Amino acid sequence: MNLVGAFALYFVIWWITLFAVLPFGIRSQHETGEVTAGTEPGAPVLPGLLKKAAITSVIAAVIFAGVYYVWVAYDI
Repeated sequence: MNLVGAFALYFVIWWITLFAVLPFGIRSQHETGEVTAGTEPGAPVLPGLLKKAAITSVIAAVIFAGVYYVWVAYDI
C-alpha cells in the first residue's frame, strides 16, 4: 500500500467513524428546555465537535492499524 492509498483509506475510515461518533452525548434544545427562537427544537445545544473529531481520529487510527496489519500480513 502506497502513501496516497493509505491516506485515502484512513480518510474513509475516519469519515465513517465520525458518523458513528456524532450522535453520542447530544442533548437537543427541547430536552434542555432552552429553545432559541427561530431554531429547530431538535438542534443540539453543545455538539462538542472538536472533542468528537479527536475521538474519531483515535478510533480511526486503531481501525486503520488493524486493517493495515491485515493488508501487510496477508500481502493483499
